[in-house]
Amino acid sequence: MQSTIKKILVVEDEPQVRENIVSILGFEGFYRTAAENGLIGLQRAKEEMPDLIICDVMMPELNGYEFIDSLRQDPQMAGIPVIFLTAKADRTDFRQGMELGADDYLTKPFTPAELRRAIEVQFKKQTIIAQKNQVKFQQLCNTITVSLPHELHTPLQSIIALPQLLMEEWDSTPDTEKLEMMETVYTSGKRLYGLTQNFLLYAKLEVTLSDAEKVAGIREYAPHTFLKMIVEETAYQEAENAQRTLDLEIDLQDEAVQIPSASLKKVIKELINNAFKFSQSGSKVSVIGVPSNNLYSLYVIDYGRGMTSEQIASVGAYIQFNHKLYEQNGAGLGLITSKRLIELYGGEFTIESIPGEQTIVRIALPMPVISQDDEPGKS
Repeated sequence: MQSTIKKILVVEDEPQVRENIVSILGFEGFYRTAAENGLIGLQRAKEEMPDLIICDVMMPELNGYEFIDSLRQDPQMAGIPVIFLTAKADRTDFRQGMELGADDYLTKPFTPAELRRAIEVQFKKQTIIAQKNQVKFQQLCNTITVSLPHELHTPLQSIIALPQLLMEEWDSTPDTEKLEMMETVYTSGKRLYGLTQNFLLYAKLEVTLSDAEKVAGIREYAPHTFLKMIVEETAYQEAENAQRTLDLEIDLQDEAVQIPSASLKKVIKELINNAFKFSQSGSKVSVIGVPSNNLYSLYVIDYGRGMTSEQIASVGAYIQFNHKLYEQNGAGLGLITSKRLIELYGGEFTIESIPGEQTIVRIALPMPVISQDDEPGKS
């Protein structure tokens, strides 16, 4: 049934049912381990790291819902597929389990064939996911090979070559040319510094987001930042850098959002920079902010190159779209770093685009909930 031996954990409080399932799995050639309740099952899962878990819903100590909720909060075990066993066939119970992250349900009593098919489906899904991840990894390697050497080599070439040229031909070089060379070295140094800072930030975000407990703490103590001034100042600065101040339109309502000001500024800088980079001078770039239902939605809209649905789905580190068709700076870190920052603080990040026409990037950040005791005039 499988080319390598898979490990399956059975969490079931009824001894006869547990033994029957373990026996069936043994006949199918699986390595199996078992636990008599959810609490022991959670500990066994941490120790064994099984490839799949078959779990009863109604159990002592820790029921199936509590078990999977705890499992999904642990980054190391969150991806383990779980098949629930239940004597109930109520749609509400199915929905509750699926919302908590269950991958399938088997209603008792079930046949060995039904159990076997349910397991086969989950392992086929895992194989497909592994294949997709391998493709993404290969794409990542390919894009790193293309973009990273170029991004490092270009500024380094200026930083090394121009000072050497100045040292060799200082006396014969006019002061105006010396100044231009030094400005180029300075600009190249800033570009290289920005690149390394982006790499470090991206790596830090990926590590942080893998720690659920740390993420929860960061969100709980996130500072409240009024965004209007930060967004306006950052957007206008990027417009000036692109020499496109007349193309920028801003319409914002000022509200507090739960994110540090430095992180918000970083996100806005990247999104506005991208909007100008991938649209033509003379076309509008709009920044619109609307609060609703404890979320503040901020839209950055440009009327430029646009992105296909495949490109939107592929947004990630080192990804540069149409690199052979368009010369561009950057290592593809801007969008993914912005996305990760928004996710870190419990927000939403989406992209909608029509290739060749329009791109809309939406970020939505939580607004602090003001209790009645915090309202003005309350004591």
